[in-house]
Amino acid sequence: MKPSELPLAPDGSLYHIRLTSSTLANKVLLVGDPERVNMFKEIFDSVEFESQNRELHALTGTYHGTRMTALSTGMGCDNIDIVMTELDVALRVESGKWKTESGRHLQIVRIGTSGSLQEDIDCGSYVASRYAIGLDGLMNYYKEWKVESGKWKDLEDAFLQHMGLDDSLARPYCVKGSEMLLNKIAFDMHHGITATAPGFYGPQGRTVRLHPSIENLNEKLASFSYDGTPVTNLEMETSAIFGFCHLLGHEALTVCLIIANRPKGTFLNDYHPQMRELVGRVVERLVS
Repeated sequence: MKPSELPLAPDGSLYHIRLTSSTLANKVLLVGDPERVNMFKEIFDSVEFESQNRELHALTGTYHGTRMTALSTGMGCDNIDIVMTELDVALRVESGKWKTESGRHLQIVRIGTSGSLQEDIDCGSYVASRYAIGLDGLMNYYKEWKVESGKWKDLEDAFLQHMGLDDSLARPYCVKGSEMLLNKIAFDMHHGITATAPGFYGPQGRTVRLHPSIENLNEKLASFSYDGTPVTNLEMETSAIFGFCHLLGHEALTVCLIIANRPKGTFLNDYHPQMRELVGRVVERLVS
């Protein structure tokens, strides 16, 4: 593969995430904020590797005898395109050399923040994503997705009919997360469909100076359900994580701390205590 297509850092690690086969654990915890990775230093029993490149902060350590990697992604599906591609490749690259087959598979849990679309899911609640609906359009750029997306055609068709979106927007795509991780980690949390937007303001129905092109976006999302599962929350990464994991053979789950309730107009300014509790809960359950 040409260096321009898959760049490596001078030390042979992946150019952006700075991980290799030996420094990447099979259990991966994704967070948006690079500072949030420091929480894992307080939780892990030991730390064996750490790197930071731009907003991508990686930390590999051990908790109760199990290796884990915590990695920040920054915000948005454009960053997820980089992170997920390089995580998969990192399983197959060591000392700058490509290994054709690693025999390894990742369990990936995104621990993030999100806004609730349901009035009864208050700030401070935890929401796990059973399905994701991508309003970002990212997976449509991959040929393999054209085949695999048919698995959730009923959900996609129902969503398109319900929303009545303009043809000028990216075509939404739908994907299911890991049922195994959902049952293992989020058995006592809210479960729902997570909508992933390509931005924070207009794409999530916020009006500041400019106005969203989709009128009543949040109300339309909140009133949609599939097989009894409603759209619970809106954020910026989950659909791409689920999509890549499905195509590449990894397990993925997103659990989010709700810091905004959009119907009520409330916002949780200091959410760090709840986030520390959620991080600890996910780590404990991932190794159990």
